[in-house]
Amino acid sequence: MKTVTIYTDGACSGNPGPGGWAAILSYGKFRREISGGERATTNNRMELTAVIRALELLKESCVVELFSDSRYVIDSLSKGWAEGWRARGWRKADKSPALNPDLFETLLNLVARHELHYHWVKGHAENEHNNRCDELARAEIAKFQ
Repeated sequence: MKTVTIYTDGACSGNPGPGGWAAILSYGKFRREISGGERATTNNRMELTAVIRALELLKESCVVELFSDSRYVIDSLSKGWAEGWRARGWRKADKSPALNPDLFETLLNLVARHELHYHWVKGHAENEHNNRCDELARAEIAKFQ
């Protein structure tokens, strides 16, 4: 299988408020930047959307090295929380409703097609790819202000 590296980020001005998401996909010498936004959303929805939009671009099963500064995304997937929420009818272990079930349903279906390796990176630090994603996501927010 091909190995694709994906960096993602989401941002929001106000929470909720206008938001943006971005991803950088790399495979060998190929690199693609994607981004988008919504007028009224949350930071977590933008973080999830970035991963979804990136995975939707993969035309075949791949090994995916996923880098995100979102503990919500990384922990929900790598620790199996999202799978548990789905198994309990989108309820957390304490029986409270899980947030963003629509996005997690889509994301889990996409993740199932690939072999994902999860990497948390510190946001707003010295990772050039994470910083570029942040820049792209914030540019999307600006379109709504």
